[in-house]
Amino acid sequence: MKAVVYKGPYEVAVEEVDDPKIQDPTDVIVRITSTAICGSDLHMYEGRTDAEPGITFGHENMGIVEEVGSGVTTVKKGDRVVMPFNVACGFCDNCRAGKTGFCLTVNEPGTAGGAYGYVGMGPYPGGQAEMLRVPFADYNCVQLPKGEEHEQDFAMLADIFPTGYHATELAGVQVGETVAVYGAGPVGLMAAYSAQLKGASRVFVVDNVEHRLDLVKDLGAEPINFDNGDAAQQIHDAVQAYGVDRGIDAVGYQATEPSGEEQPAVVLNQLVDTVRHTGGLGIVGLYVPSDP
Repeated sequence: MKAVVYKGPYEVAVEEVDDPKIQDPTDVIVRITSTAICGSDLHMYEGRTDAEPGITFGHENMGIVEEVGSGVTTVKKGDRVVMPFNVACGFCDNCRAGKTGFCLTVNEPGTAGGAYGYVGMGPYPGGQAEMLRVPFADYNCVQLPKGEEHEQDFAMLADIFPTGYHATELAGVQVGETVAVYGAGPVGLMAAYSAQLKGASRVFVVDNVEHRLDLVKDLGAEPINFDNGDAAQQIHDAVQAYGVDRGIDAVGYQATEPSGEEQPAVVLNQLVDTVRHTGGLGIVGLYVPSDP
């Protein structure tokens, strides 16, 4: 089959690779119909992680089940499914506690968590390919209505929307509260939308890319352009109080100053200045153990 293979910094290629096979009775094989490029894929593409050449990218995947292992009970051949990017077993202590991003079964002993096509996240090729093996399929496949409708919308359930929503969960967003989201990329926009769904009274989104800030307005949130001055101060002035109730980092370690200089901790520091004492933070921006 064909797949997107990482060759080195700023170089990928569509190559022929081995077709995935059922390795365990709880596996299924999915024919990919949609897969997305995540900002965290770009970290690997740019050589900003420890990813080795040969990895197949793609952790935002959906498609049609083509083959089913003998131990799979709820997923059937022909099912239309979307796969959350975290590979998880569903039965370890962390999974049973709802912390599936830190599954104790799917990676090497002493580590926690797995994902498709991502450095350090286990031996799972990604779905920027024609086919994908899904382990623990009863747990990792979300079954969808049959047909081809809402393909792009359902694809967002693999990562973008749930990650944004999870940010609001981590931050503890409650009805009537004020929220600041740093980063107006797809995850940041979904975090802002999720905060609105939870009943936040005001939602601010910080970025400096005009077309992204236009989308913030379209959502009904309040754009803050950090090129126009300190974002925390702009938000303080808007709420006429010392800080918002909740803050979300949807940027990560490749954050930049207005000058364009990278400062990995700048968003974390800004959130400390933006959120009131005893407020809550939701950090879903990616931070890596090493940056080559």
